[in-house]
This record gives sequence, C-alpha cells and structure tokens, in this order.
Amino acid sequence: MALHIHDTLRGKKVKFAPRKKGEVRIYVCGPTVYDLAHIGNARPVVVFDVFTRLLRRLYPKVTYVRNITDVDDKINAAVKESGETIQAITERTTKIFHDDMAALGNLPPDHEPKATDHIDGMIELVKKLLESGHAYEAESHVLFSVPSMPDYGKLSKLNRDDLIAGARVEVAPYKKDPADFVLWKPSTDDLPGWDSPWGRGRPGWHLECSVMSEKFLGPEFDIHGGGQDLIFPHHENEIAQSTCAGGIGKDGGFAKYWMHNGYLMAEGEKMSKSLGNFYTVHELLDEFPGEAIRLALLKTHYRQPLDFTKVGIRQAKQELQRFYTAIRIAGDVEAKKVEPPEEIIIALEDDLNTPYALTHMHDITSDLNNATTDEEREKLKGKLIGAGQLLGIAQQIPVDWFRWQPAGTESLDDATIKILIAERNQARKSKDFAEADRIRDQLEAQGILLEDGAQGTTWKRK
Repeated sequence: MALHIHDTLRGKKVKFAPRKKGEVRIYVCGPTVYDLAHIGNARPVVVFDVFTRLLRRLYPKVTYVRNITDVDDKINAAVKESGETIQAITERTTKIFHDDMAALGNLPPDHEPKATDHIDGMIELVKKLLESGHAYEAESHVLFSVPSMPDYGKLSKLNRDDLIAGARVEVAPYKKDPADFVLWKPSTDDLPGWDSPWGRGRPGWHLECSVMSEKFLGPEFDIHGGGQDLIFPHHENEIAQSTCAGGIGKDGGFAKYWMHNGYLMAEGEKMSKSLGNFYTVHELLDEFPGEAIRLALLKTHYRQPLDFTKVGIRQAKQELQRFYTAIRIAGDVEAKKVEPPEEIIIALEDDLNTPYALTHMHDITSDLNNATTDEEREKLKGKLIGAGQLLGIAQQIPVDWFRWQPAGTESLDDATIKILIAERNQARKSKDFAEADRIRDQLEAQGILLEDGAQGTTWKRK
C-alpha cells in the first residue's frame, strides 16, 4: 500500500507523492517559548514524530524542520509579569521544552530555527510583498492586503465574515480592509525591535514560518503540519505571504500538502487552569512515565478530537506493562531481526492510523506470549520491538521500564529489594510461609510487585 494522508487543502485523503523522487521535506510549526508546554502543545510533536519515523522508513532522504518562536507578544507579556529578561525566559523555556519532548520519546528535528535568527529574511519578504502590490504601509505598520489575493481563504474554506471574525487581529483604523493582517509592527523602547525601512519594529506572528520554511526547505516543499487551531489565521496567512511574494512559490508552490492534528480536551472539558484540568507536560512527567503519556496521545487517531485524561495515561501504562512483560519473558531469546511488521507499516501508511497499528502490536504480544518455540519467540520479539520503533514505544530495557517511579516517591533501592527477595526465598525454603507472605506484603506496600517463575523471582514497580 502506498502512503495516503488527509490533505486539509484538498479536504480529503490523497495518495502522497513527493515533489522530488526519494526525498521528502516537511515543516511543522513549533512552540512559542513563553511558558511550559501543555499537553495540547505536545500532541503535534508526537504525531509528527511518528509520521517522520514512517517517512524515514519509506524514503531515502527526509528533512524535518520545526521552528522555535522566540519573538511574540505573549513573550513580551511574560517579561512584564515575571520581571525576567526575554533571553532568560526564552532560553529557559526552550530547554524545558526540549527535555520534556525528549522524555516523551520524540526525536529532534533536522533543523530547529529560531525566529530571531531570521529577521533579515522577514524584512526582505515584506519588501517583496510591498513591491508586488500585496502589502502597504500605514502608521508605521506594514499590512498584507487580503483583497489582493483572490483565493485567500482556500485552506480554511471560510467565507469573508468568518475570515474577519476569526482573524484574531486588531480592528484598526489604519487598515484598508478589516481582514488585512500585520506583517511588521512598530516597537517601543521597552519591546524587542529591529531596524527596518519602516522604522524600528518586529515581525508579525505569521511572517516567520514563511521565511524559515523557505530557508531550510526551499520555496516549494512537500508537507506543512501543525495543530488544527493553526489552520486559520496562521497557515492561511503563510500561504498568502509565500505565494504572493515574487519568486516564492509563484508556480502555485509552497507546501504541496497540509496535515493538521485535531483539538485536545482534558477530562471532558476545554483545558483551563480554573477547571483544574490544565496539564503541562513537565508536571505530568512527575506523575507518569513519558512513554505512557506518549501512548495515551497515540491511542486516538491524530485527526480526531482527543479527550486527554489521567485515567487514559494509567490505561496506557498498563498496555506498556503488557508489551514489556512479553519482551522480558522472552528475554532468553535474541531478537536477531528487529523489523516493523508489514501490517504495522500498512496501518501507518493509511493516514497514520496509530490506533490500528497498536491493535496489531497487541496481537503480536498475544502471539509472543503463546509462542512455544525459541524460533517463534525470536521472530515475534523482533516484530514487537520493530513495531515499537515506528511508534516510539517499547524501546527500553524492560528492567528499566519496570523500575520507573514517580518523582518524590520514597521507595526501596535495588540492593535492599534484592536482600528482601533473598530473605523471602529462604523463608519459603524453610516453609515459613507466614514470613514469606509478610515480606511480599512489605514490598507491595512500597510499590514493589514480585513475580515468581521458573527462572526465579523477578520484581517491578507499580
């Protein structure tokens, strides 16, 4: 089966064909680094990490770019509220973002440009839009003229009233049309700014991705991704900027396909700090393994709305326990060939159907648990680990997975656990079953579960 994806621009699932044979270029909108990433921010990172893993399996060359927005009014507001410098906030928040996304099992992109490193390119793009008649100056601002682009709105498929209502831009007297959006705006002395032909100022939010995608992927690349909330106005405005500037996507180029993940709810409601269901990844990682959080995100198809709950993470953790238990039990055989099975690849080629791929992983796990020969276990163990490679799960050494514990948990160290297990084994040998049961209960109270088997007693943390 060939790769098929749902293209937002065409409004349907289509067969994917890269612009250049054997090469795929993909750009995904990254975070605005003013605060800790919440679980909604993490969803597109996980989705497009799995998608990129699949692309690398299917194509010889893949270039994945995800940006960092480090100049934005939200950052400016955070500076005023905290008293920190812009640099301190953006550097600290970027580092935490990187650490949190790595804890969820995400691989880094090939390029991660920062907006502030590409201001000169943004100024040049604004100049091109002015020269081509698609932009105008007004009261130290430069704005894009939406009426100058006849097919503006083709991505979001909104009518004119919806475009104006949903634009999230200030209705200002200097605008020629209410739908026009800011490309460049003036900065006061207390705000970040750069010299430009229109005075000291800073770029509008949409400008940066047009410039950075062109810088690292060229004016015409394959896939642009992000959350559904970015379709309008952000991605709509990217299309406007890039296709209307002379020489950039002038042949109907820019991104050939658009992919968007669905909205995220939390505990059945829109995420809100006042409702107590606002989850940052950083906080969740104190309570749950990152791999369980990742799996909880993948159990729902990426285009569907996701109701993210702590119960769902616990269920995902139990599923991972099942995978790792099967791998551990088969630990006496070596998985000589670690390859994702064909049914997993086919599931992911069908518009990244991760729920279906996970169903196959559970089928493989059942087969592995029921295998009767070393040859069967060797083959199935390789399939299970290979399937996990594409999804970014089940890649740890089982003993490491089972010994994870929440932050701040006071628990027994490995050496003490081994001593208690030895004492229990001696009690059982002496037929002092009351003492053996007492030690088992003591360990369980500390979050340690024992498993007796033919190879002896093993343990794991709850």
